[in-house]
Amino acid sequence: MNQRILLMSSSRKDSLGYLEHASEQIHTLLRHEKKRVIFVPYAGVTFSFDTYENIVKPVFNQLGYELESIHRSADPRAAIEQADAIAVGGGNTFALLKRMYDAGIVDAIRAKVAAGTPYVGWSAGSNVACPTIRTTNDMPIVQPPTLRALGLVPFQINPHFISGKPAGHNGESREERLAEFLEINAPEQVFALPEGSALYSDGTHGTVLGERHALHLVSGGRIDTLREGETFPLSKIIGPAGMNDWAAFSA
Repeated sequence: MNQRILLMSSSRKDSLGYLEHASEQIHTLLRHEKKRVIFVPYAGVTFSFDTYENIVKPVFNQLGYELESIHRSADPRAAIEQADAIAVGGGNTFALLKRMYDAGIVDAIRAKVAAGTPYVGWSAGSNVACPTIRTTNDMPIVQPPTLRALGLVPFQINPHFISGKPAGHNGESREERLAEFLEINAPEQVFALPEGSALYSDGTHGTVLGERHALHLVSGGRIDTLREGETFPLSKIIGPAGMNDWAAFSA
């Protein structure tokens, strides 16, 4: 495979500005090459797509990449097919996936990335790169036609991972929520990304980027740490059955 996929946990790290922590991660993906990036703003809910584009575009421009939002195109599928790179922003994952299906771009993105077009997503944009959106942290404010997503990586990711829970909070921690997923969906496993960290994938191997490692959650409460800069075969983390045959899985 010759894929280039960057899945970031978040658009911000600590008190840094929007994508300020991610400059080197984005360059790792786009390699300082002249790229026309199509931005998918569909996860934005409480602000307009114009506003979202105005937040993201200056960041990419400063890094040397041209960016335009897909909502400006009369033919979203054609915009994807003509893109040099694809960026999918964060927000609400359910809204994002529904709007992607409504626009008819799910298959187009999958095909483009399989052919080598770089893909970068953060937060919800990372969730939809998984086989499904079952490990998102978001509220299902709308109902997509299916929970099946792009399947750019063969396992589930949990972005914005934070361990434990604040004092006085009596609901489940993130570990407890993901333990429920692992119990119901065994033998599936989960790749968790704390804020500021990212996964870079070439379609066969993954590398942990950022300064905060990543976590490999396995049923029975076992959590393994994957350190910054560590490269591992994607097959190390078990995904849903059928991912080796995407057509069968997504039928």
